[in-house]
Amino acid sequence: MITPAQTFLKQQKIPHTLYEYNCAATDDFGHYAARSLGRDECEVCKTIILHHDRTYVTCIVPVNIRISMKNAARLLKLKDLEITDPATASRVTGYVVGGISPFGQKRRTLTLLHESVVKYPEILVSGGRRGLSIGVNPKDLIRALNATVGNVEDPSARA
Repeated sequence: MITPAQTFLKQQKIPHTLYEYNCAATDDFGHYAARSLGRDECEVCKTIILHHDRTYVTCIVPVNIRISMKNAARLLKLKDLEITDPATASRVTGYVVGGISPFGQKRRTLTLLHESVVKYPEILVSGGRRGLSIGVNPKDLIRALNATVGNVEDPSARA
């Protein structure tokens, strides 16, 4: 089954690699993907949907980092941000939690990428369903999604 994320990447002619694995996780999907694929947690990203009123933000961070809502809001010049509940995140993106891809979302959101991943030639993000990750160059992700890049890490906690 081709996901909207794959369709988006093909339409935009963005080079990418598919990584499939058997997903038996019910939560903590990013760590599960990193372990299943034998990849460093610094290169495997989770996609968290944040919001301020009706402004939605797709925040992409390595799975071993916790997001500072204050830093994220400051980077986007918003008053504040909070995590969107799973049902709303699914409705806004068109994806199930654990499979939310930054690509091919139902509704266009602001995109925020943690600065630490820009140095890698390939990062993994969700491919649009559980058990599918997509490897892309972070520079291609930034261009395709007009992503803001910055430090969104909560320095007091590591995931």
